[in-house]
Amino acid sequence: MSGLKNSPFGKRLRASHREPTDDDPSNTSSTTPKRINPIFGVSSATSSTPSLMLDESSHLGEGSSSGVGAMPDSPVRHGLKKKGSTSTFGGALGMGMSIGMGLGMGGRAKEYGDRFVPSKDSGDMRTSYHLMEEGGGGYGFGGGPGTPGKSRIIPSESDALKEQANAIFNSILHTEVTPPSPRRPVSPTRPLPTASGSGSGSSATAALPSTPTRRRLFTYSSPSRTSSNPNSPSRRLDTPTAPAYSMSPVREESRQLLESPRRKLRSVCKTPYRVLDAPELADDFYLNLVDWSSTNVLGVGLGSCVYLWTAHNAAVSKLCDLAPSHDTVSSVSWVQKGSTLAVGTLAGRLHIYDAQTLQLQRTYPQAHTQRIGALAWNTHVLSSGSRDRTVHHRDVREQGLRPFKRCAGHRQEVCGLKWSGEGGGAGGGGASGGGATLASGGNDNKVCIWDLRGSRRAAAGANSGAGGVGGGGVGDEVPGDAPLWKFHEHTAAVKALAWDPHVGGVLATGGGTQDKHIRFWNVINGSMLHGLDTGSQVCNLIWSLTSHELVSTHGFSSTTAQNQICIWKYPALSMVASLTGHTNRVLYLAMSPDGETIVTGAGDETLRFWNAFPGKVGGVKGGRVGWIGGG
Repeated sequence: MSGLKNSPFGKRLRASHREPTDDDPSNTSSTTPKRINPIFGVSSATSSTPSLMLDESSHLGEGSSSGVGAMPDSPVRHGLKKKGSTSTFGGALGMGMSIGMGLGMGGRAKEYGDRFVPSKDSGDMRTSYHLMEEGGGGYGFGGGPGTPGKSRIIPSESDALKEQANAIFNSILHTEVTPPSPRRPVSPTRPLPTASGSGSGSSATAALPSTPTRRRLFTYSSPSRTSSNPNSPSRRLDTPTAPAYSMSPVREESRQLLESPRRKLRSVCKTPYRVLDAPELADDFYLNLVDWSSTNVLGVGLGSCVYLWTAHNAAVSKLCDLAPSHDTVSSVSWVQKGSTLAVGTLAGRLHIYDAQTLQLQRTYPQAHTQRIGALAWNTHVLSSGSRDRTVHHRDVREQGLRPFKRCAGHRQEVCGLKWSGEGGGAGGGGASGGGATLASGGNDNKVCIWDLRGSRRAAAGANSGAGGVGGGGVGDEVPGDAPLWKFHEHTAAVKALAWDPHVGGVLATGGGTQDKHIRFWNVINGSMLHGLDTGSQVCNLIWSLTSHELVSTHGFSSTTAQNQICIWKYPALSMVASLTGHTNRVLYLAMSPDGETIVTGAGDETLRFWNAFPGKVGGVKGGRVGWIGGG
């Protein structure tokens, strides 16, 4: 056998079974490129060993994830060697990052060490790191409408006390860190000698500074009190308020700022002072079931009944029950002054009640062909908006049942109506004055402005069509009945409408779930003044009577805050307070006649009373829990 090993045949046989090495000059496979594992940076010796290697076919941009699918669930133990392989698996690295970079490589494999260094020359950074496009999903007035993304900036509640403290802190920090440069004293000038007989040359020579002839360079003496400059160091030490004698850690300017009196800030109570149970309060965005009268009586529609809650004694009385007629209340509205209450139903009927006597005054059995979701009074004129897409105007003093005017400016259900004089404040007359301007919002995302005394823009509106802001007409409208203005900027149903009682001709409108915006309009010239993205569905709007602030109630939201009541400062559009407590979207909102209290209703079948605005006379309201409805 030893002879066979040493024979030429044995040498050739051993050479055929020996694995080639890198330093073997007879290695004929050295020209073949080695297969490099892009994850661990080591070579794979044989193809029979299971490998996590991504070969060239796995990163040619096909979009497949076969290489990723071969990745083990747990890192391989350090120093582990598999049978039949000369590769040693090193320490575990960032698996996903290395594979992501391996997918972005070209035809030539790259080696990576123990750190991940992103290669910016290959691949798309936004795709690799899942970056969102700038402004993506947002809404801009220059572009088309779209669903706002979650990256947008949503206004948050501004804490007045915290903001004031932050402003004072910033002022003190600025004063302490970067104080104003002190006014340095001017160096005294040596008076020119006036000795007689000296020529002009000697005067010029005496005016030049010269080295003192005194050989004593440092002289220690008490500060002089005869200096006339108050800013000199000697005079500053004479005052008891000198910084050298101060025991305060801050400068005098900061101390004066801290000791100065501050403006008293208004704080809004975050909890309701009264909660009433309201069983069968409908969770329907298109209904208006809560209203507060000028006589301080709250009317609430619950199912087929209407209940009255008197504020001064918390007494509850049932006004009507529509169960015998198999009908349900869909809207309620008080006249501006008085005790007359209008009730709309799902069947399209309209009832007028006297709340003092609890008697039915009159009924319009076929006021509309479908449900009446919105009602609005203008003295003796009652306007009703229905699902039949029309707005009818009736004079309740007339005996006839037919409306004296019909407006058809919407292509879907009319879910919001508001007269410009309903706010009751100064300047509430709107564009036309005298409360003759009506705003209507519909499920077609449009807002129409009407003037019952005759549209001054009727002819122009019929010619211009319905396109753009102020577009006058719709194809099926009668010439002369076109709205003054039609606003198209909202992208969802418009139920929330509120006229500014402090500035005439200013209207606030709120959009639904897909819009989430509060927009402010100048109905005199048909322009939009401001736009505010609230981040949630706007259900109701109402202006404060005592301050230039706006209350909004919200429902579905794309942010963490939901079902909140917000108070906004106008025109700064900063959030004064955010009130929470309802567990369902806040669909109903009304304000007390004194302007202090707001009441909100939600699908959680509760009514909550909030002290939102300061009153003229301070007082504590009594009673915290009660109920409306029942037997």
